Amino acid sequence: MKVCASIATLAVFIVAASQTSDADTSEAATQSAALTWLRLADAGDYAQSWATGAEYFRKSIAQSQWVSSVSHVRGSLGALKSRRVSSARFARSLPGAPDGEYVVIQFARSFENKAAATETVTPMKDPDGRWRVSGYYIR
Repeated sequence: MKVCASIATLAVFIVAASQTSDADTSEAATQSAALTWLRLADAGDYAQSWATGAEYFRKSIAQSQWVSSVSHVRGSLGALKSRRVSSARFARSLPGAPDGEYVVIQFARSFENKAAATETVTPMKDPDGRWRVSGYYIR
């Protein structure tokens, strides 16, 4: 009986550890996707940021429109001075977007021409299972 109880306890720990690992992996994957995408925007490679965005994002805005909009906004802010994650939350539904798996990540940012800004990047899980950016906003 003690052996069965020990095996059951071990099984619970293994399942709990694997769930924690999956959550950590998802959080790491979403932040990695966001930061990789942001490096493109920081470098002014807006066409590539569109091309590597989520399928939903690419269907929502034409590449030329995205490049024009983001270059206008980002250009006026100047060079990036600092960035740090201030929050991240998982969501299955967001206003105006189809249901899916999302992570809304907010960064505290400082630019050359704007000392304090909040940058919101929203990776979503694409149909192929990869996390890609589906939304971007600075205020």
